[in-house]
Amino acid sequence: MSTQGTQELLRGAAELFPGEVVTKAQVRHLDLPGGAGRFALITLDNGFDHTKPTTFGPQSLANLDAAIDQVEKEAAEGAIVGVGITGKPFIFAVGADLKGVELLKRHEDALAIGRGGHEVFKRLQQLAVPTFAYYNGAAMGGGVEVGLHCSYRTVSASVPAFSLPEVFLGLVPGWGGCTLLPNLIGADRAVTVIIENSLNQNRQLKGAQVHELGIADALFEAADFLEQSLAWTSAVLRGEIEVVRPEVDRGEAWDRAVARGRAIADGKVHGAAPAAYRALDIIDAARGGDLRHGFEAEDRALADLIMGGELHAGVYAFNLVQKRGKRPAGAPDRSLARPVNKVGVVGAGLMASQLALLFARRLEVPVVLTDIDQERIDKGVGYVHGEIDKLLGKGRIGQDKANRLKGLVTGHLDKAAAFGDADFVIEAVFEELGVKQQVFAELEAVVGPETILATNTSSLSVSEMAQKLEHPERVVGFHFFNPVAVLPLLEIVRADATDDASLATAFAVAKKLKKTAVLVKDAPAFVVNRILTRFMGEIQNVIDEGTPVAVAEKAVEPLGLPMSPLVLLELVGPAIGLHVSETLHRAFPDRFTVSENLAAVVKAGKRGFYVYDSGTPELDPEVAALLKQGDTVLTEQQVRERVLDAVAQEIGLMLAEGVVAEAQDVDLCLITGAGWPFHLGGITPYLDREGVSQRVNGKPFLAPGVASVPE
Repeated sequence: MSTQGTQELLRGAAELFPGEVVTKAQVRHLDLPGGAGRFALITLDNGFDHTKPTTFGPQSLANLDAAIDQVEKEAAEGAIVGVGITGKPFIFAVGADLKGVELLKRHEDALAIGRGGHEVFKRLQQLAVPTFAYYNGAAMGGGVEVGLHCSYRTVSASVPAFSLPEVFLGLVPGWGGCTLLPNLIGADRAVTVIIENSLNQNRQLKGAQVHELGIADALFEAADFLEQSLAWTSAVLRGEIEVVRPEVDRGEAWDRAVARGRAIADGKVHGAAPAAYRALDIIDAARGGDLRHGFEAEDRALADLIMGGELHAGVYAFNLVQKRGKRPAGAPDRSLARPVNKVGVVGAGLMASQLALLFARRLEVPVVLTDIDQERIDKGVGYVHGEIDKLLGKGRIGQDKANRLKGLVTGHLDKAAAFGDADFVIEAVFEELGVKQQVFAELEAVVGPETILATNTSSLSVSEMAQKLEHPERVVGFHFFNPVAVLPLLEIVRADATDDASLATAFAVAKKLKKTAVLVKDAPAFVVNRILTRFMGEIQNVIDEGTPVAVAEKAVEPLGLPMSPLVLLELVGPAIGLHVSETLHRAFPDRFTVSENLAAVVKAGKRGFYVYDSGTPELDPEVAALLKQGDTVLTEQQVRERVLDAVAQEIGLMLAEGVVAEAQDVDLCLITGAGWPFHLGGITPYLDREGVSQRVNGKPFLAPGVASVPE
């Protein structure tokens, strides 16, 4: 039976979790096919449809505990031959209720959450009959873990998302995942699921992969998943099917797996976030199969991390992307948006072609490209058609859809013929104000009076582009990030004259494009490029003054950024980096410099600072010969302080200027537009936690408890 201690633990925890969306654990009985006997099936269901996934808070765990009380008694009496657990349509369960975790203030309360999950879940292993988990839909975190405590598991082929994402959020899989998974499928595969997938932007597994990894013992199609799972269960219980799992190598292979995990963590977070390392310590110690010791280690790690800043920053980041990103601050009323039934793209280069592909795929309306000659147009349209063929080849779309999408994307030399009936036209031409003003003047002469004119500028003034037009109110900034298909951010820029209807239309289009739209003021370089240019500029400054390149690069490793500053510069392109720094230098000459060394690298036609002859980045000797450095050499810590101080100052100034509504929008932009780590919560929680915000601006960016442990 459930212990009094567990019930008290969950009751106490429930008091700390106001507003929990409670999951019920409903027990029903059925006769298994083939005469295998009476079976108890527990269904996890919070009473809402799939748009509100099932989670485990304290009351939900108590409900599952009560259901296990019932089936435990039935199993002991011989009334049932087995117990199954499954979820509501499309959802198995997606883990702990993080809304409550955010509110915890004491280490002992956090410890109770870990113990509560373990105490309930491990009872599934202790029943007198075999237990079965039927992963019928999305399963994450605690949802995956409750199934790991069962004797057997099946998975639906249609499961779209299956993961242990805790490390991504700054936690460890703390309800059995770190201990049970490596003992089930081996340490190397467990490291892939727990560490590698989590640190790769929370990569999800599909149903078939869950089966291939050995997490599930059988894979069935969605249409009759439960029926097939029960038939399989019957065959297992009757001895017709024997589940044979490969022997787990607990020797050198285990050591290699943990070492691989540490290398992945070092490459992604550079020791800056503790969660991955705590998870690897538990995996390392789990090789003996001592579950009690493993579960206790999980409890301790969970409590320590909940009380650490990273978890709160990770949950803050998750909420930004899932909630704020879907309800943009300051966006006009959606009802003002006008329909968009045809899109024009000015330009047919790589960026323009990526935009044309995105608009065609998401809006499924005609998209027309123009450029200065037919050859460029043909190349742009050809690129889009080629990308559609790749989607077809990968099975992402069918032949009919491919044909339809190709038919939507065309090119035309004559802007009047191309755009006369377009509702939304975006330019992606050379980043020069005069060129863009000319393009808009030409467009205004041929489009309707309400056609939205959008610019993909990365740093220029949208207001200046529109100022000579008859209808400047329909001009809006629509700044994508490269690669367009990968980075979700779309900075939507309101120019001086932009009206609400045009802005509402821009936000409506962004939503259809499945982009995270953030409203930004028409200020130089907007948000991401302004912060990154200040960040990169300070790195460049210390190099120019005399600090070795390697020291400057290594100084910011503790931030755990997706790539080092100079590798990022290579990705962006030194010429573009130089152009943006020149734009910002003109606007803010006291804070933004133009590096002579960077200018020399661009003039020499170099694509970056590094060569990769050995497989790892090494300073290009030709670039080294170009560098003219002073004699001021800083330490890594001095470089880091200088860079972070500069970034904190710039964000403070941006907020004072009203570039975005709140610090939360800065973080949302950096996470979705620059791949800034979730475990940092973007940048402002990190600056607050390290005391930089207080030192530079005299106050933190965020109120206590927003992305930190509540006071």
